[in-house]
Amino acid sequence: MNRNAEASLLVGASLLASLGVAMVNFTLGRGFDAQVALTFVVWILSFGSVSLALRRWAPAANPYLLPLAAILAAIGFTEIYRLDADLAAIQRWSLLLAGAAAALVLFLLRGEGVRQLRRYRYLFLTVGVLLLLLPLLPDSFPIHGAEINGSRLWVRFRGLSFQPGELAKLFLALFLASYLADNHVAMSVHTRRVFGLGFPPLRHFGPIIIAGGVAFIVLVYQRDLGASLLLFALFVGMAYIATGRRSYLAAGGLFVAVSGVVAYQAFAHVQRRVDAWIRPFDDYSDTGYQIVQALFAMGSGSISGSGIGLGRPDLIPAAATDFIFAAVAEEMGFAGSVAVIAAYALLVAAGFGIALRTRDVFRKFLAASLTIVLGVQTLLILAGVLRLFPVTGITLPFMSYGGSSLLANMILVALLARISHTGRSV
Repeated sequence: MNRNAEASLLVGASLLASLGVAMVNFTLGRGFDAQVALTFVVWILSFGSVSLALRRWAPAANPYLLPLAAILAAIGFTEIYRLDADLAAIQRWSLLLAGAAAALVLFLLRGEGVRQLRRYRYLFLTVGVLLLLLPLLPDSFPIHGAEINGSRLWVRFRGLSFQPGELAKLFLALFLASYLADNHVAMSVHTRRVFGLGFPPLRHFGPIIIAGGVAFIVLVYQRDLGASLLLFALFVGMAYIATGRRSYLAAGGLFVAVSGVVAYQAFAHVQRRVDAWIRPFDDYSDTGYQIVQALFAMGSGSISGSGIGLGRPDLIPAAATDFIFAAVAEEMGFAGSVAVIAAYALLVAAGFGIALRTRDVFRKFLAASLTIVLGVQTLLILAGVLRLFPVTGITLPFMSYGGSSLLANMILVALLARISHTGRSV
């Protein structure tokens, strides 16, 4: 598939987004209006700018990444517009900013730009940790943190809100890729055993423990257990990929089990989420209300769904963010749900395929770490909505409402595309 085919798919995704808006309008007694045209223009400008940047600075990049992201964004935007037109207007502006940022990343990393990132590992680690710390700034500061739904994850400045943790995960992925590229051989040699598990010398493994521990502690303090689990999975997954040692997976699994029990005992909101997961119908009007409404919505969607604009996803709390997949399942049915899951599966498969085909070890690890971030985040939120796992409160990439998430994931796709352009070069 060449860049022209990619452009055709992007036009199709733009038409899909505008058609979704038109269908919502029809159910409300309106027809084609400025919202339909504006949506099409925004999709063309946002994803088109990234496509043009790929043609100019990464013409051999993987052609499947951008269309898949555009299709997922179109499906998610349709439901956001159906739920709240004001949120949809903000989402359009966020998409324009995200597209511009992704194009800028491709420009900055032209030539050997990706390889040059390897030398700034500790700068990336510092920036990542600082971004995680930003929400802890007191309210007396011009830029200060804000607590929403029991978690202090947001930063506000003159009425604008931003979730710095979304970008922090990219910087931590860059740090991990750089560090492991230089130390993966040493980390695969185990010189000591703890509880029957082999580990390398502390001088090689120590920086990973410190970096992961600091990020994990900050996120736990902020009560963002979903993001802490995501970053922990990133650190453990990359340690396993870089060394092939199952002891990292075993130690990581044991730590998650122990910390999960501790978190359940220590945090009331964790207890509520676990209770809502295991026994949602026992307290239908309180702790289980959100998950039960999501289950009702998905069950009523059947095979083909109730139709866009004809369901009641507005009855689900946080339907535009945490439970956007339940809204899609209700109005687009099992068919639409499978299409969404397939799109994510293809996106993750493309990311790991880029990692496998890349010869340069740093770019290989960077592609793998970025794909782990995307895949684990998607898995956690889908599992929470489908009641396979407690709800973690993180967003569904490209689909959920939120400018911070959209910005971070568009940059993630741009990085993967740039790596794939030089995939087989050393």
